[in-house]
Amino acid sequence: MGLQQALEQFEFQTCGKGFLRIDPELNRWIRSTGLRQGVLHLSALHTSCSLTINENADPRVLDDLAAWMEAVVPQVAHGALDGSDSLRLYRHDDEGPDDMPAHIRSALTSQTLSLSVVDGELLLGIWQAVYLWEHRARPQRRRVAAHLIGE
Repeated sequence: MGLQQALEQFEFQTCGKGFLRIDPELNRWIRSTGLRQGVLHLSALHTSCSLTINENADPRVLDDLAAWMEAVVPQVAHGALDGSDSLRLYRHDDEGPDDMPAHIRSALTSQTLSLSVVDGELLLGIWQAVYLWEHRARPQRRRVAAHLIGE
């Protein structure tokens, strides 16, 4: 049997800033394709959210990661480019004060992932899960494209 492909777009509803675990839904879809082995490529179709593989057992890991990101990319202002201690507001705020910080956070993380598929499921470590990381404060409807190539 030769290589086959399957392409799907998932829509996820977030609750605002934070992590939404998506690997169970991805695994259900992979099983429905009948493909048992291959590669799944994921793309978040937005510029203000990310995809990440991270801890699935201890929620403190995700809490610490979110707190670190908040410290690195403040919600309302950033340091002056001249090295002074003054803060200035982000210039891009078309969709609210969390607009530009969300773009920066997605630029620092990843909007794509490529994962192996074995026995009709994602190949993840025992403590790993796939998350959509929402960087906007308000709930959002997010689309993720999934392209599976395998046999």
